[in-house]
Amino acid sequence: MSKPVNMNELAKEIHRNAVAHGWWEEERSFGEIVALCHSELSEALEEYRAGQPMEWRQCGIDGACDMSGCGEVPETCKYRKEKPEGIAVEMADCLIRILDWFGKEGLDVDRIIREKMEYNKSRPYRHGGKKL
Repeated sequence: MSKPVNMNELAKEIHRNAVAHGWWEEERSFGEIVALCHSELSEALEEYRAGQPMEWRQCGIDGACDMSGCGEVPETCKYRKEKPEGIAVEMADCLIRILDWFGKEGLDVDRIIREKMEYNKSRPYRHGGKKL
């Protein structure tokens, strides 16, 4: 079994990259952070609604490349564009936004997630009885 990711280190790395690319030149409000996370989730939903795969790259020949059809080797395909796309990629973007915020705030994301997971273990089955 592989070692779990250290979320604190990942959050710091993500935040350093965001700062280096100018995303924190001006202070962001908490509402803006939440809106940006929401926009990434909306993009994931749109990928799903469009019938896109979990991960794909744009193909310079015929549209979406889900790495499974034309016989080219994905890593060396001269037609495959660089930018990752897809449902899972947009979900990852949301995580990146959240971890960027944790990194900026200097919060212990590892501890907070583990505490919340432990608390959730103590909750009753389908607690709250809420439905979508």
